[in-house]
Amino acid sequence: KLKILSALTEDRSMTSIARENNVSVNTVQRVLGSCSHRFLDSYEYLPAHLAFDEFKGVDRQLHFICLDGDSHQVVQILRTRYKKTLLKHFGRFSPQARANVKTVTMDLNFYY
Repeated sequence: KLKILSALTEDRSMTSIARENNVSVNTVQRVLGSCSHRFLDSYEYLPAHLAFDEFKGVDRQLHFICLDGDSHQVVQILRTRYKKTLLKHFGRFSPQARANVKTVTMDLNFYY
Protein backbone atom coordinates (compact mmCIF):
# COMPACT_ATOMS: atom_id res chain seq x y z
CA LYS A 1 0.00 0.00 0.00
CA LEU A 2 2.83 2.39 0.83
CA LYS A 3 4.53 1.68 -2.47
CA ILE A 4 1.29 2.44 -4.34
CA LEU A 5 0.71 5.59 -2.31
CA SER A 6 4.27 6.74 -2.95
CA ALA A 7 3.85 6.14 -6.67
CA LEU A 8 0.68 8.24 -6.66
CA THR A 9 2.80 11.32 -5.88
CA GLU A 10 4.66 10.90 -9.17
CA ASP A 11 3.52 12.09 -12.57
CA ARG A 12 2.20 8.68 -13.62
CA SER A 13 -1.13 7.13 -14.46
CA MET A 14 -2.98 4.82 -12.10
CA THR A 15 -2.82 2.18 -14.82
CA SER A 16 0.99 2.18 -14.86
CA ILE A 17 1.10 2.10 -11.04
CA ALA A 18 -1.32 -0.86 -11.05
CA ARG A 19 0.78 -2.75 -13.61
CA GLU A 20 4.00 -2.13 -11.69
CA ASN A 21 2.47 -3.43 -8.46
CA ASN A 22 0.49 -6.31 -10.03
CA VAL A 23 -2.85 -4.99 -8.82
CA SER A 24 -5.95 -3.59 -10.49
CA VAL A 25 -6.60 0.10 -11.07
CA ASN A 26 -9.51 -0.25 -8.62
CA THR A 27 -7.05 -1.37 -5.94
CA VAL A 28 -4.90 1.70 -6.58
CA GLN A 29 -8.00 3.87 -6.23
CA ARG A 30 -9.01 2.11 -2.98
CA VAL A 31 -5.53 2.64 -1.51
CA LEU A 32 -5.74 6.32 -2.33
CA GLY A 33 -9.22 6.61 -0.83
CA SER A 34 -8.34 4.72 2.35
CA CYS A 35 -5.13 6.64 3.06
CA SER A 36 -5.98 10.17 2.02
CA HIS A 37 -6.94 11.25 5.56
CA ARG A 38 -3.65 10.15 7.19
CA PHE A 39 -1.16 12.73 6.04
CA LEU A 40 -1.35 15.38 8.74
CA ASP A 41 -1.64 14.68 12.44
CA SER A 42 -1.46 18.29 13.54
CA TYR A 43 -2.70 21.64 12.35
CA GLU A 44 0.23 23.39 14.04
CA TYR A 45 2.82 23.11 11.24
CA LEU A 46 3.05 23.78 7.52
CA PRO A 47 6.26 23.62 5.46
CA ALA A 48 7.79 26.89 4.29
CA HIS A 49 7.31 25.94 0.64
CA LEU A 50 4.14 24.25 -0.58
CA ALA A 51 3.28 22.84 -4.00
CA PHE A 52 -0.37 22.40 -5.05
CA ASP A 53 -1.75 20.30 -7.89
CA GLU A 54 -4.67 18.13 -8.85
CA PHE A 55 -4.78 14.58 -10.12
CA LYS A 56 -7.37 12.11 -11.33
CA GLY A 57 -8.18 9.80 -8.44
CA VAL A 58 -11.04 7.81 -6.97
CA ASP A 59 -14.07 7.54 -9.26
CA ARG A 60 -12.08 9.45 -11.91
CA GLN A 61 -12.66 12.72 -10.06
CA LEU A 62 -9.96 15.33 -9.70
CA HIS A 63 -8.40 15.40 -6.23
CA PHE A 64 -6.11 17.94 -4.59
CA ILE A 65 -2.56 17.13 -3.49
CA CYS A 66 -0.27 19.31 -1.42
CA LEU A 67 3.47 18.59 -1.26
CA ASP A 68 6.36 20.00 0.72
CA GLY A 69 8.16 22.03 -1.93
CA ASP A 70 11.61 21.18 -0.53
CA SER A 71 11.38 17.46 0.29
CA HIS A 72 8.53 16.60 -2.13
CA GLN A 73 6.81 14.67 0.65
CA VAL A 74 3.02 14.54 0.57
CA VAL A 75 1.51 16.95 3.09
CA GLN A 76 -2.15 16.27 2.31
CA ILE A 77 -4.51 14.80 -0.25
CA LEU A 78 -8.09 16.06 -0.35
CA ARG A 79 -11.00 14.46 -2.17
CA THR A 80 -11.88 17.68 -4.02
CA ARG A 81 -9.86 20.54 -5.44
CA TYR A 82 -12.46 23.27 -4.98
CA LYS A 83 -11.60 26.59 -3.37
CA LYS A 84 -14.23 26.17 -0.65
CA THR A 85 -12.69 22.85 0.45
CA LEU A 86 -9.14 24.24 0.37
CA LEU A 87 -10.08 27.31 2.41
CA LYS A 88 -11.83 25.13 4.98
CA HIS A 89 -8.85 22.76 5.21
CA PHE A 90 -6.12 25.38 5.45
CA GLY A 91 -8.28 27.52 7.74
CA ARG A 92 -7.90 24.80 10.39
CA PHE A 93 -4.19 25.55 10.71
CA SER A 94 -3.03 27.91 13.41
CA PRO A 95 -2.09 31.44 12.33
CA GLN A 96 1.55 30.63 13.20
CA ALA A 97 1.53 27.59 10.92
CA ARG A 98 0.06 29.60 8.04
CA ALA A 99 2.57 32.40 8.65
CA ASN A 100 5.39 29.85 8.26
CA VAL A 101 4.48 29.38 4.57
CA LYS A 102 6.71 31.55 2.39
CA THR A 103 5.81 30.27 -1.11
CA VAL A 104 3.06 28.29 -2.79
CA THR A 105 3.78 26.81 -6.21
CA MET A 106 0.84 25.82 -8.43
CA ASP A 107 -0.38 25.80 -11.97
CA LEU A 108 -2.85 28.41 -13.21
CA ASN A 109 -5.95 26.37 -12.43
CA PHE A 110 -8.81 28.80 -11.86
CA TYR A 111 -10.02 26.84 -8.79
CA TYR A 112 -7.00 28.17 -6.89
